Amino acid sequence: MPLSKRHQFVHAQVASMLAVALVLTLLESLSLELFFVVSLIAFLVNVELTAPFRITPRWRRRLRWIILVGLVGFAYVVVQRILEILPPGVL
Repeated sequence: MPLSKRHQFVHAQVASMLAVALVLTLLESLSLELFFVVSLIAFLVNVELTAPFRITPRWRRRLRWIILVGLVGFAYVVVQRILEILPPGVL
């Protein structure tokens, strides 16, 4: 029995996140922030590569909320990194 498009999407995302964890581990640079950012990029690529041409299913419309939460998390990581770089007393 063939998998539904939703299951294919989930399998592709899990596989990409496992690949990200493996590559970061092999490069000895595994951190939560880096894993989150690279997994978010993989998620956005996965969303674009599996986008339907004509009709958008309801489950794909809900991905917008996940993308929004991911981008807010990315903004948080960027702000934290900028605050680490700035010398004390600038803000």
